[in-house]
Formats: sequence, C-alpha cells, structure tokens
Amino acid sequence: MLKKIQRRFIVAAMAAFSTVMLLIIAGINMANYCRTTSMQDYLVGELLLHEQTDPAKLAPPPLMGEIPGRDSEAAFMTRFFTVHCDADGKVREVLREYISTVDEETAKAYAQDVLSRGREKGYYENYRYLVSRNEKGISVLFLNAAIQLQSMRTLLFVSLATGIFSLLIVFFLVVLFSGRAIRPYLKNIEQQKRFITDAGHELKTPITSIATSADIAAMEHAGDEWIENIRRQAARLTKLVGDMVALSRLDEDTPFPAKARFSVSEAAWEAAEPFAVLAKAKEKNYSQSIEENLTLYGDKDAIQRMISILLDNAVRYSDDGGRIQMRLYHRRGRICVEVCNTCDLPDITDLDRLFDRFYRMDESRSVTTGGTGIGLSMVRAIAETHGGKATVQSADGKRICFKVVL
Repeated sequence: MLKKIQRRFIVAAMAAFSTVMLLIIAGINMANYCRTTSMQDYLVGELLLHEQTDPAKLAPPPLMGEIPGRDSEAAFMTRFFTVHCDADGKVREVLREYISTVDEETAKAYAQDVLSRGREKGYYENYRYLVSRNEKGISVLFLNAAIQLQSMRTLLFVSLATGIFSLLIVFFLVVLFSGRAIRPYLKNIEQQKRFITDAGHELKTPITSIATSADIAAMEHAGDEWIENIRRQAARLTKLVGDMVALSRLDEDTPFPAKARFSVSEAAWEAAEPFAVLAKAKEKNYSQSIEENLTLYGDKDAIQRMISILLDNAVRYSDDGGRIQMRLYHRRGRICVEVCNTCDLPDITDLDRLFDRFYRMDESRSVTTGGTGIGLSMVRAIAETHGGKATVQSADGKRICFKVVL
C-alpha cells in the first residue's frame, strides 16, 4: 500500500506539471503563430492592394512603410507572385516580377488549386495566400513564407524538446523527494496499523476470559439466554478483532511474503464445499461452475479466504429460498471469480460503498446475521494485493453480483 501511495503521489505531481507545461507550450506557439500570421496577412493585403491599383507594375511595391514587426529591409526580403483570373476562375495574367523560383505553369496550378478550396486566405505549400474578388475578376497573391514557417516549426520543436527534458528532470526530482513528501502520511498509517495490532492483542485476553467464563456459566446454567448471548457476542468480538488485524496486515508492502503458484481451481473447490452444504441446510438453491486447471501466483490461503467471505455474504444475505451462484473462469489472460445471489436491496446510489470498512446497508439485519462489516473490505484488499480488482453490480435490485478479476 505504501508503494501505491507513493506511485499515486508521483502520478498526480507529474500530471499537474505536464498539464502546466502543455498549456505553456501551446500558449507560446499559438501566440507566435497568431502574431506571424497576422503580420503576413497584413503584408499580403498591402501587396495585393498595390497590385490591383498600379497596373503598370513599374515601381517596386510600397513595403518601406510602417509594417508591424518588420524592419526597413523587409522590402528586399519579400518574394511573391500574383495570379489574376476572370470571374469564372480562368487565369488571365501571372505576375512574377518579385520571384524567380516559380514558373508560370506552377503559379497557375497553385491559383486554381487554392480557388477550388473555396477559402479566402491560408497557407499553401510554403506560401501565404490571399484571394480578392472584385468587378474585374479574382486576384490571388502568394507570399513566400518559408522562413516564417521554418521559424514556427523550430520554435515548436525547441519548446517540445524543452518540455520533454523538463518533464524528465521533474520526474527524477519527484521520485527522489516523493518519499520525503509523503513521510508524515506514511508515519500516520504506520501508527494506525500499530494501534490496531496492539489493540487487537490487548483485546484478545479479556475477550478470551469473557468467553471462558460464559462457557463455565453455561455448564451450570444450561439454556440461559443471557449467557448464550454473551457467548455469541464474545465469538463475534473475537472474529472482529481477528479480521481487523488481518485487514491491517493487508496494507503492508509485502502482506504475503510466501507467494507461490497454486491451483486456484482446487482452492475454489475447497473453499466452496462447506458453503454448498450450508446453503442446502438453509433451503437455498446453490450452484457453482469452476473451470479446471486454472493456476495463479499468489497466496492460496488469502484467495480461499476471499472466496469464503463472498460465499458467506451470499448465504447470509440472500432471501429465503434464494439462489446463489459461484463461478470461477478464465478470460483474456485473467482469472475471474463471481458470486451472485438474489436479495432485496434497499435504495442505494453507490454500491461500491459496500467495500468500505464497517459500512452496512441494513444495520438491523447485519446484527442478526453476525456480520462484522469489514469482510468485503478484505475481499478488495486481497484482490488488490494480487494485482486485481473487486467490483459489485446489481441491475434490478433483486440480484447482486460480486466480481473479482485477478
């Protein structure tokens, strides 16, 4: 459990840092893209206006004016070409005075492809284009933006590389300091476990004394209901203390130091046998389906205890003459244990609370059936210590099904 807490702390810290880093990288690159695109759109607009208002095209375009973010050398670094078409999109004229790497046929192909897309402006290859429509026809101006596009790509690559490098450094630091960060919490957990263990040992002596005294009194006063009640409650307390200590041990890093591979099919048969007899004695319909030759690496006693708890709950809380079904099968590389029984469930919005310690749906019924309220908590803890999970479902409130996937 302690390692799981540390892993969750690392995951939470890395998720928070990754989110912040992603937002920063996205913000920087979006701001750069918007600023660069805005400058290019302004320049393309000015160039296209000059092309349309100066048919002679004798003078260079007026790029020496105030263009945001550009210096006085902008005019000599600007390369563009313009394609004029009629209203139907047929090319009338191609102006290539300010570019030498694009021939006339390529310029026509670019313009026709852009017009077929139906967009007024955007990027095409390494060019930023703008489409202008007026009574004279359609004009498309392509501005060479190779340098700006390369700059945006470089910024994106550098920011991503910086982000990944920062994530690696932060991950190393979080792993290094995570133990210190959760040390107070781990200390609290250790104190709680020590308290439960010590309290369990301290309670065993008086409970044993009470049970022994009740047994002696029962020999002298056979049939006394008060003495029988004392014996029942003493037995219940003994079971509760044992379950609490066992559950506390499941929270340790290595609750099962002697894990081994065993036949889970045989373990299930052994655990289920007494409950089949018990269900029959209580006139309940019990059935089971256990797939043969299934093996599992883990603790056999713990798995049998898990199955016993599930079957014990099913027998205790199923309705009179109800049906109980236990299944053990293999699916997609995992071993599944299902225990289902018919019952009348009270209104409950979250069945998962059944796995909470000392939670009961029906307090009065739990008292009469002798439940301690931590059995299902042990089921989930045993499942998780074997790398699995435990869930519960009820489709109609008339049948409840517990499923453990290992």
